[in-house]
Amino acid sequence: MEEEIKTKAAKPKKVADPAAVSIDLATQEMLARAQELGVETIFDRAAAMKPCNIGVQGTCCKNCAMGPCRLPLPKSGIEGEDTRKGLCGATANTIAARNFARMVAAGASAHSDHGRCVAEVFLSAARKETDDYKIKDEHKLLSIAPHLGVATTVEIDGQQLDRDIDEVALEVAEKALNEWGKPEGELLYLKRAPQPLYERWKKLGELPRNIDREVVEIMHRTHIGVDQDYKNLVKQCTRAALADGWGGSMLATDLQDVLFGTPYPIQSEANLGVMKEDHVNIIVHGHEPVLSEMIVAAVQSQEMLDYAKSKGAQGIQLAGVCCTSNEILQRHGVPPAGTFLQQELPIITGACDAMVVDIQCVFQSLANVAKCFHTKLITTHPIARMEQDHVLHIEFDEHHAAEDAQRIVKIAIDNFQNRRAEVMIPKHKATQIAGFGVESIEYHLGGTFRGSYYTLNDNIINGRIRGVAGVVGCNNARTKHNEAHITIVKELIKNDVLVLTTGCNGIACAMEGLLTPETAQVFCGSGLAEVCETVGIPPVLHLGSCVDNSRILLAATEVVKAGGLGNDIRDLPVAGSAPEWMSEKAISIGHYFVASGVYTVFGVHMPLDGAPVFRDYMYNELENIYGGKWDCEPDPVKHAHKMIAHIDKKRKELGIDKARERVLMDMEDRQKLAAI
Repeated sequence: MEEEIKTKAAKPKKVADPAAVSIDLATQEMLARAQELGVETIFDRAAAMKPCNIGVQGTCCKNCAMGPCRLPLPKSGIEGEDTRKGLCGATANTIAARNFARMVAAGASAHSDHGRCVAEVFLSAARKETDDYKIKDEHKLLSIAPHLGVATTVEIDGQQLDRDIDEVALEVAEKALNEWGKPEGELLYLKRAPQPLYERWKKLGELPRNIDREVVEIMHRTHIGVDQDYKNLVKQCTRAALADGWGGSMLATDLQDVLFGTPYPIQSEANLGVMKEDHVNIIVHGHEPVLSEMIVAAVQSQEMLDYAKSKGAQGIQLAGVCCTSNEILQRHGVPPAGTFLQQELPIITGACDAMVVDIQCVFQSLANVAKCFHTKLITTHPIARMEQDHVLHIEFDEHHAAEDAQRIVKIAIDNFQNRRAEVMIPKHKATQIAGFGVESIEYHLGGTFRGSYYTLNDNIINGRIRGVAGVVGCNNARTKHNEAHITIVKELIKNDVLVLTTGCNGIACAMEGLLTPETAQVFCGSGLAEVCETVGIPPVLHLGSCVDNSRILLAATEVVKAGGLGNDIRDLPVAGSAPEWMSEKAISIGHYFVASGVYTVFGVHMPLDGAPVFRDYMYNELENIYGGKWDCEPDPVKHAHKMIAHIDKKRKELGIDKARERVLMDMEDRQKLAAI
């Protein structure tokens, strides 16, 4: 069998050292197995292929057929005037800014098109065109309706009465879809931001008009011979990024919550060890939950469970990779089998009976790996197909969603008996608590009776919590898998910084065991540990998928509303981080956090180094405009301490840099406070 596999998989010229490319033991075991079987993985390809030095610097322009124009930095560096130019005369600053803008456009497109898909399914449900999707969280629907200008009550005979929930849902769906292409006005969700932040965007002329227009305008501006002012290009980057963070992504998160249920904390596990040898193993991978929600229902149905047993399996184990995994984790407790860089590894266990993929971050190499085993690789989205003949395509249709899901699950069950390689599932897995959000954080801080963000603010003011960090993002094969994620998070919580996480960073933290309340006593400073123990939360709160970074924006807004920490997000002792970023989506996310007032640090590298003037503008001057700015630090410990230094700077500006004394209050003291 091993010889058969070796003949089907081309051996890479150079292979990766498993211990050198990942800190995760399960990953190391699977990479060693893959190399033994002659199966190539991304880690091997990264060892064999080095990145383009000029492309990494951001100064390679291929926007017309006269190029590519490559502008390397002079070996002696830039002294005096920078005379480097492309054929059209474009300077290094213009080229780097155009490349950066196109990354923002692609990232905003990916997240916002995800949101559009959800909105279209939501509209079908609101119109009663499908029986498979229904409104699961009416309270969330009623809470977001006013932000879209939809009334939730109606006046009849002088009385305010609740509107029919179906009417509200239909109008919300129509208003939401209108945000992608309305001919005039501005995005409605922008006013959810703190008032000073909204007014700043308005004064700068950077309020997005509609989601699609801002992306199209970036593509127009970066065409040869159009916008040649890097500062003006960054203004358009801001419009497009805000259209993502405060538009398409936020709408995606809200509408998913209404359709599938708002997440609340739930226990699960993480890593390749969640797979089961005696079960049918189905892995879902990608980013849109509209199909995976149906697959969850299908694998739990008695019909499919009985069918699996008829084929000799003890049951069905559903697990995930990337953000489709995070979506069904936070609502159903379905465990993630791994992060972006691990996506080939479930197949290499020999126990993956089907991998079902939708959109974004899906390796084309999955088809080659699946061909070496028995795994059925199934694509499901009309815009994301693969050229290989042996890949199945079952196009998802929301009008027949349950039927499509059952068909996919049945294919996986039928494939259970076709396993031909020895099954080798790593034993490594960890317990996690996931499913936090704006609503659940509020509840945990004060319960049903007095839930608010005041408790969080109070503990930031008194110094038990130093500040809050959003640590998010992908994995990158140019770094050691998960090392930067885990090092930065541990350094932050050791210094009493509460961490909010999404995406593959959330999965990495789960694999490391950092998403349980017990973690606090082991890894946290005394202040954060005390808060976590009192409230019963982990020091790292899993807020969902990468599209759910909008939850972090809204959580920051709630902190502003709770008072005592300034009037705007830029005033807060907060910082953002993407330690191992690789996706264009990460650039869009980073820029909407910067434009919202958050100091944002990326690891690996930034595509700015070939244009020092443009880089200085992004790393320094933007802070004078937005209150937030970009930074880059590959060293994870230095990375974390840059964030901590910024948090301390904000604490000093707020006058809370010295911890407040703790005072034991009696009833008389409390009555005096209540009277104020």
